[in-house]
Amino acid sequence: MSSLPRVPSSSLRAQAYESFQQQIVAANIRPGQFISQRELMQLLGMPLGAVRELIPRLEAEGLLRTVPQRGLQIAHVDVKLVNNAFQLRLLLEREAAVRFAASVSDADLKAIEDAHLGIVKRAQSGDIDDHLLTDATMVDWGLHDLMIDASNNELLSDVYRINSLRVRLIKIEGTTLSADVLLPAMQEHLWFIDALKQRDPVAVAQRLTHHIESAHRRVLGLPRPELPWTLENLK
Repeated sequence: MSSLPRVPSSSLRAQAYESFQQQIVAANIRPGQFISQRELMQLLGMPLGAVRELIPRLEAEGLLRTVPQRGLQIAHVDVKLVNNAFQLRLLLEREAAVRFAASVSDADLKAIEDAHLGIVKRAQSGDIDDHLLTDATMVDWGLHDLMIDASNNELLSDVYRINSLRVRLIKIEGTTLSADVLLPAMQEHLWFIDALKQRDPVAVAQRLTHHIESAHRRVLGLPRPELPWTLENLK
């Protein structure tokens, strides 16, 4: 009887890392949480060997630390981490956005705008349920991911992905947009997309800065900065 093909160790590590990211997005892993290797193995659905090989990478990225006698602890969130993560996010995304404005096609911009308008229409026409919030989150993060990946710089993408996990951990309940945040977030995005359509690098940088600073303030429990634009501007 032939045996099953052996999965390379590197592939298992990559799968374990991908699963870890998914668990953060799904809010199944929470900041400051203590977890054993075996519990992490069960949560990720991966063999213990792959989990053990994953741990040094997560420690190096600041997403996890080993606490003697207590086990593994997911990154603890404090004000310093919040400020550092959002500062890094702004530095990475602002440059990527300006480059994206110069390279993205009109057709792709229309598809991006239509996806946002579809979320707004659904939100305005009925109850904002979990399915809509999940879809809105994918549209929201999808634009940011797309701009970074459009730079075709693997080093930039890697740094961004690690930091985006920190941002999601910072306010884990915000990994999916909440009902009270959905429309303001879509409004900020559409204002930013309007600058992309104008191919205006100054407006692109300014509006992205406003959007990220708005998210930063929300995490800190501060009021969002006023937006000089409403959905009525689309009409």
